[in-house]
Amino acid sequence: MTDWRSIITLEPGKRGGKPCIRGLRISVQDVLGWLAAGMSAEDIVREYPELTKEDVLACLAYAADREKHSAWVRAAA
Repeated sequence: MTDWRSIITLEPGKRGGKPCIRGLRISVQDVLGWLAAGMSAEDIVREYPELTKEDVLACLAYAADREKHSAWVRAAA
């Protein structure tokens, strides 16, 4: 599994503090959205040559790690 900690960066003044890839202005949310829309990692790298397949996998690893630590809370009706 890709160690996302060496790829995903957080900079308060960039993209509203969203997690981005290697200090670029491409956010994890962007990459996850492209994957959800049906793009493959290869499609993304072809469209955005500043990214690597490892960057895409780091976004998935970051999302998986965040999901491990999330919890659902039911609102009162």
